[in-house]
Amino acid sequence: MTSPADNEARLRDYLRRATADLLTARRRVEELEESTPLAIVGMACRLPGGADTPEALWDLVSSGGDAIGPFPDDRGWDLGALHDTDSGRIGTSYVLQGGFLANAGDFDAELFGVSPKEALAMDPQQRLLLETCWEALERSGLDPTALKGTRTGVFAGTFPNGYNDILKEPPADVAGYLTTGNASSTLCGRISYALGLVGPSIAVDTACSSSLVALHLAVTSLRAGECSLALVGGTTVIAEPEVFMSLSHQRGLSADGRCRAFADGADGTGMSEGVGVLVLERLSDALAQGHRVLAVVRGSAVNQDGASNGLTAPNGPSQEAVIRAALADARLSPSEIDAVEGHGTGTTLGDPIEAEALLATYGRERGERVPLWLGSVKSNIGHTQAAAGVAGVIKTVMALRNGVLPRTLHIDAPSAHVNWDRGQVRLLTEPHPWTPVDGRPRRAAVSSFGYGGTNAHVILEEAPEAPAQDAEGHRPEDRPLPFVLSGGSMDALEAQVARLRDFLGNNDAARLTDVALSLASTRARLTHRTVVVASDRTQLLEALSSTSASLITGTAHVQGQPVLVFPGQGAQWAGMGLELWDALPVFAERMAECEAALAPFVDWSLREVLAGDVERVDVVQPALWAVMVSLARVWESFGVRPS
Repeated sequence: MTSPADNEARLRDYLRRATADLLTARRRVEELEESTPLAIVGMACRLPGGADTPEALWDLVSSGGDAIGPFPDDRGWDLGALHDTDSGRIGTSYVLQGGFLANAGDFDAELFGVSPKEALAMDPQQRLLLETCWEALERSGLDPTALKGTRTGVFAGTFPNGYNDILKEPPADVAGYLTTGNASSTLCGRISYALGLVGPSIAVDTACSSSLVALHLAVTSLRAGECSLALVGGTTVIAEPEVFMSLSHQRGLSADGRCRAFADGADGTGMSEGVGVLVLERLSDALAQGHRVLAVVRGSAVNQDGASNGLTAPNGPSQEAVIRAALADARLSPSEIDAVEGHGTGTTLGDPIEAEALLATYGRERGERVPLWLGSVKSNIGHTQAAAGVAGVIKTVMALRNGVLPRTLHIDAPSAHVNWDRGQVRLLTEPHPWTPVDGRPRRAAVSSFGYGGTNAHVILEEAPEAPAQDAEGHRPEDRPLPFVLSGGSMDALEAQVARLRDFLGNNDAARLTDVALSLASTRARLTHRTVVVASDRTQLLEALSSTSASLITGTAHVQGQPVLVFPGQGAQWAGMGLELWDALPVFAERMAECEAALAPFVDWSLREVLAGDVERVDVVQPALWAVMVSLARVWESFGVRPS
C-alpha cells in the first residue's frame, strides 16, 4: 500500500508534467499564430501615368512606361515664380517634373453621404482613400455596405500636405469642416464611419515607410484576432509644392524628376503622389470562404534606426536587422526569396546603404545561378511618399501573378558606390522570367524606409493554386442573363455603365455568367440602378452603348432587407419550373429535396405533375410550395439575403 505522502508526491509530479506540457503547447500555439499567413484578396490604386487599377499599373511597368511629367496646371501653383535653377533661393524649385494624378480633386461625395461644402473642406487624400477602399472591397468580391458592424480594420499611411492652408478665408459653413477634413486622425476614422466598421482604425505617419508600416500593423492585428478583415494602404496628394521647394534647397531632387534607383547616374529622388489599398484576411478564412487569393503575406517586421549616424540618414545595420526579423517571422531563409522590390529612391546616400544591406542579408550563400533580383517601381512612377510601400506591394503581387520581373528604368550602370561583388544581387536592367526555383512558390520582399528612421520589410508569396472550377455548375452562356448596375448618382451610374462596357471590350475571356453573378452578388445596391438582359456579348455591348434604348433605369428607395413573398393558388401553370430544373443545379437540388419530403404523403412524381396537370386540388399547393422554396434558394445563390 502507498502512503498518503507517496500519493501526494505522485500528484505533484503529475501536475508539474501537465503544467510543462500545457506551457509547451501554449508556446507552440503562439508560434503558429505569429506565423499565420495572410491573404491579399483585393487591391485598388490611383497612381501616376493613368495607373488607376493594378492591371493598368502592370501594363505600365511591364512595358517600361515612364509616368513622370510636368507639374499640373490645375492646382493654382505659380509655376513661373516657383521655377529657379538656383537651388539656394528659398521658396523655389529647380525641378518642374513629377508623378501626378489627373483629376485628383474629383470625388463622388454623394456616394458617401458627404455634402458639397464638407467635400470642399476634405483633403483630397481622404477623398481618394475613401473611393479606393470602396473599389478594393468590390474587387475582392465584397459588398462594402454589407460590412457594417463587422470587425474590419482600417490601417493607412498618410502625410500632412497643407491642403487646408490653400483654402483662403473659406466661408464659415466650410471652415467648420476643416479640422475633420484635414486631420490625420480622421483619415481612417472617416472610412470606418462611412462603412460602419468597428475594427481597429489607425492612421500611420512614419514618412516614406507609412503604408508598409500600416501593412505590418494589419498583419499583427489579424493574427491577434483584433479584426477579421483589414483595409490597408497609403495616400499622398501634393496639394502645395512645398516638398519640391524643401528638397530643392537640400539639393535632394533628380534634375528631371526621375528616380534612378541603384544606378551610377543617380542624382536625387523624383517626387510623386498616389493612393493604394489592399484587402487582407487570414489565408485560412479566405480559402474557406472561396475568396480569390492574389498573394500571401508570409511575414513582416518593423524597426528603428535609433541613435545612428543622423536623424534622417539611413542606417545599414538597422536595415539588415529588419530584413532578418521579417524572414524569421515568415519562417524562411534568405535563399528562399527570389526578388526584392527596393525602396530605391535614387539618392546617392540612401541607395548604396540599402544595396549593401541587401547584399549582406540576401546576397550570401545563394550560388551563382540563383541571384537575388532587385528593382524599384519608383523608376516608373516616382516616389509616392506615404503610398510608396503599398505601390511596391501592388507591383510585386502583379509580378507574382504574371511570372515576370519587370525591368527598372534609368539604370546606366550599377552604382559605383556599392561593392556588388559582396554577394549575389543583380539589378533588373531587363525583364526577367520568374521561374519557380526547385518547385517552391515564387517569393519576393518589399522594403520601405522612412526619413525619421522607421524601417519596414514584408515577405510576399504567390497565391496557392486555386481549386479547379466545376464547369457543370455554370449556367450556359446562351441563355438570357440580367446585368445589374447601380450608383449613388446618375453620373456615377453612367460611369459604371461605361466601365462595364470597357471591361467587356478589353477582356474577351471574361465569362458573362461570372460577370452577371458578380454584379448581382458582390456589389452594393445603390439608389440609381439600371439592368440589361442579354444572351451574348454582342447583344450586351450593344445594350450598354450610350445611345441604346435597351437600358432600363430607375431609382430605388429600399429600406431594410428584401422579403420573399410566396404567391397562393392561382399562380401555377403547366410546365412551371421545368426550364429552371434543367438549367440550374441549385434549383434542381432543392426540388429533389422537396420531392423527397413530399414522398411519404403523395403518390405522384413532382416533375410529372409539373409537366402535366397542376390544377388538381391535391397537387397544386404542394407543387407551388416546392417551386417557391426552390426559387428562393436560387435567389439566395445569387446573393439575395432575405430577412
